[in-house]
Amino acid sequence: MKWFRKLTCLAVILGCSPVPLGASSPIAEVICAPTGDLHARLQEQMRSRRAASGVRGPEQVMEVWTDQRDNWTLVVTYATGTSCIVAMGEHWADLRGRDPA
Repeated sequence: MKWFRKLTCLAVILGCSPVPLGASSPIAEVICAPTGDLHARLQEQMRSRRAASGVRGPEQVMEVWTDQRDNWTLVVTYATGTSCIVAMGEHWADLRGRDPA
């Protein structure tokens, strides 16, 4: 499972433990770090770039990071200077600007 290898690699990079084998979700625990550190690791070690973002409220920004293999990472960035990975997956598709037909 590619998502498990990616998550395990990210957990090691961030100094966290990987997901327990019995977990029902690709991310059983949220991974948080200072925003600058998390963004740098996503860019440099995961080879991801910020593909989309949106304001969730006065204190939060939601970001989608993608890599060249169309893996995606959903990050919540807080006004406090902390960012957290809350979801990861595969097969990201950018549908903007495409004819739905």
